[in-house]
Amino acid sequence: MPGPEHYNPMGTVHGGYAATLLDSACGIAVVTRLADDQAMTTLELKTSYLKAMTDKTGTVRAEGRVISIGRRVAYVEAKLTDAEGRLYATATSTLLVITP
Repeated sequence: MPGPEHYNPMGTVHGGYAATLLDSACGIAVVTRLADDQAMTTLELKTSYLKAMTDKTGTVRAEGRVISIGRRVAYVEAKLTDAEGRLYATATSTLLVITP
């Protein structure tokens, strides 16, 4: 739940708040597809902001979905919505799959 402690100087929630949630959703989506001995790390994250968040936004939900996963690279997308399903931000990400 974003609040005033997440505000930027413009009086809205800082974009880094959304980017962090979206990056986490992308990573978790990939982790669900990895073997126990594998790991992942973000190579690239592109975030698009569609609507500003404030302390009145309420609870937000970040949901990630794997588009494609191979032996070395995964492509993922994520969205950030509020309790009513309004879209605040989206992201696409490329992640490196690490195998020992």
